[in-house]
Amino acid sequence: MRKIVFFIVLFLCCSNVQSQENQPNVLVFYVDDLRAELGCYGSETAITPNIDKLASDGVMFNKAYTQQAICAPSRMSTLTGLRPETLGIYSIFTPLRKVHKDVVSMPQLFNNNGYKTVSIGKVYHHSSDDKKEWSVYFEKERNTYNDPKNIALLKQLKTESKNPKGPAFDSADVEDEAYKDGRASKYAMEALHKLKDDKFLMFVGLSKPHLPFNAPKKYWDLYNRNNFEIPSRDKPEGAYRLALTNWGELKGYHGIPKKGDLDDDLTRDLIHGYHACVSYVDAQVGKILKTLDELDLRKSTMIVFMSDHGYKIGEYGAWCKHSNMEIDTRVPLIISRETDYKKRVKGKTSDALVENVDLFSTLIDICGFEGIPSDGKSLVSVIDNPEQEWDKVATSVYARGKKIMGCTATDGNWRYTEWRDSKTHEVLGAELYEHKDNLLSFKNLSENPAYKEVEQHMKTLLESQFPRNAEQFLQNDSPR
Repeated sequence: MRKIVFFIVLFLCCSNVQSQENQPNVLVFYVDDLRAELGCYGSETAITPNIDKLASDGVMFNKAYTQQAICAPSRMSTLTGLRPETLGIYSIFTPLRKVHKDVVSMPQLFNNNGYKTVSIGKVYHHSSDDKKEWSVYFEKERNTYNDPKNIALLKQLKTESKNPKGPAFDSADVEDEAYKDGRASKYAMEALHKLKDDKFLMFVGLSKPHLPFNAPKKYWDLYNRNNFEIPSRDKPEGAYRLALTNWGELKGYHGIPKKGDLDDDLTRDLIHGYHACVSYVDAQVGKILKTLDELDLRKSTMIVFMSDHGYKIGEYGAWCKHSNMEIDTRVPLIISRETDYKKRVKGKTSDALVENVDLFSTLIDICGFEGIPSDGKSLVSVIDNPEQEWDKVATSVYARGKKIMGCTATDGNWRYTEWRDSKTHEVLGAELYEHKDNLLSFKNLSENPAYKEVEQHMKTLLESQFPRNAEQFLQNDSPR
């Protein structure tokens, strides 16, 4: 594990290099479990007009990647600018501050530079990491059910066990605020009104489309469930034995079978629910952006739309995230900001390899802060010139227990993963998949003679980021 050295005096003394006048507000939409299942990314099914409009007013990144396809480590990485292998935290069970007391987070940095910082909904995974770091803090809320049948069912389940999970989806005919993301957007709009004369960093953590797929009926009604195709349940030929998990947290919900594949009817219901939640989130984004316009804050606010990781809705016969696969690690990323505060780069797409960990460095650069180390790289130049060449590799990790670490690299067309012994770094298995035009690949091409040169190239890229003689992957927690 790479050693972390922080000189707190640098943090205490860091100052605004840019004038207060030129420093933008920052609004980040941080969405849970959202893959690039959006109209602007070419989805033929998702209905997302507000996010699509945001993409037309900024730069949309086609090849953006998270550092780990699970909530807590991914979010820690974004909020500290440090990769999971730097932090040494790979699971949902360990809060950041349990291990690292002095790491400077994004809200701490902005607080120290005169900004009001606002956390709404799910930003960090752990509330214990959240509460003391923001000047305004709205606690993330629990999932609610509004369908009377599901309310009665959950009441019954509570008589049978202490903390039961209810059904995997809910679609009551109610207003947006009856579910928690509607309330999150309400809090965000109220906060914008109160902070309109201040410099602010605001994270709006929208929890859907995380399970359960609970959203008002009107968003379900946008779709005809019979139009959803059942994805192939075939797993990649030659995949490493621990490359996939079957259902992740889905198996804990009521009505989900414990063994075997889900049948087509239940699969369609879940795919329908996922899409309904995506459109529900889109509507909340639209409300907040409208408020930003009404308050004349749009031109002075940098907007980031991002997800903590990708997601599977039945692909490979699997569900949720929890892997190093392309579909779980590639994420949507849209950034809209004024260029030199005179004009906005609009409607551009970029194929640059970028990562969620880059956001920290990007905001430091744009806001003119100093003195905080980061594993990421500022994206300012590629935002201003989306067609320029960028990094040659993006990386992610995923642990399987304390003994096995999967580390993966992509060059935008190929994904190469090594499963290593966490202590000896011995390679236990390798995977090479082609992803030139899609998120899925069904054959592991590692050790295929026809792809020997490609594999060697990808192996070199991987080892440039994860040298096998490095003292890393010494874990502080117990990943799932």
